[in-house]
Amino acid sequence: MPHPIMFDDDDPVLGRVRDIARAFPESTEVIAHGRPTFRCGRVFCHYGGSIRGGERREQSILFHPDPAEADALRADPRVFVPAYLGPAGWLGLDLSGGPDPSGDAPDWDEVGELIDASYRRIAPARLVRQLDQR
Repeated sequence: MPHPIMFDDDDPVLGRVRDIARAFPESTEVIAHGRPTFRCGRVFCHYGGSIRGGERREQSILFHPDPAEADALRADPRVFVPAYLGPAGWLGLDLSGGPDPSGDAPDWDEVGELIDASYRRIAPARLVRQLDQR
């Protein structure tokens, strides 16, 4: 039985995430488990996720951080450990302004940097070289 679609294709936050993620070499978008995923062979970014126990974060990205930055990221109130992927080192960033006390809009430069770091951890070396040559 296929998963139900758990996102709104007209979501402007998803639109910005798509613009960032699709700009990477050989990036493709695939719907998996009812949510958009961005891949370069393997998944480097998910849109939307949940915290273990079921609390959903509809407007969020799941990413594989640079290990040197993971502890600092975990201290950010917008960052969460996602269900299923968390034990493999993935983190989530809530883009809704919900957990962030300021309620500010996402910092798109920061989002781009997190997706870039995730891409570099997941992508084959030839694609990282291609990215660096841009």
